[in-house]
Amino acid sequence: MKLVAGLVVSVALFGGAHVLSGGQGPSTAVEAVSSSTYRLTANGDEAACAVQRGAAVSDGLSRLKIATDCRQLMPGIERAKFWREQADGSVAFSENGIDPIVTFGVADGDGYESYAPSAPLLALNNDSSN
Repeated sequence: MKLVAGLVVSVALFGGAHVLSGGQGPSTAVEAVSSSTYRLTANGDEAACAVQRGAAVSDGLSRLKIATDCRQLMPGIERAKFWREQADGSVAFSENGIDPIVTFGVADGDGYESYAPSAPLLALNNDSSN
């Protein structure tokens, strides 16, 4: 009986998602989140680069675009392809969606500060010019 109820719920969810997507292939409801642009700086330096959080891939995981000049702030960060937001509000950038290259904690105001690795200290702030 539980199996039948589970099957009915699954079919209803799938049908609802299909209707919401207009019946034109897989639902893109998860990817409906608009991208956000951030400014990445190192150690309070004037040098900065652009970071863009893109479409959601799954719960808490989004695509990530990092400008090539970000390598000057932290070598290797340009390999990051994913933005993972944790339950505590921290954010990790990774190449594979799992292993962090850099991890940020919520900072005072509208932004993040890196805590792993410990150097360089990176600040990630929402770029309001976009």
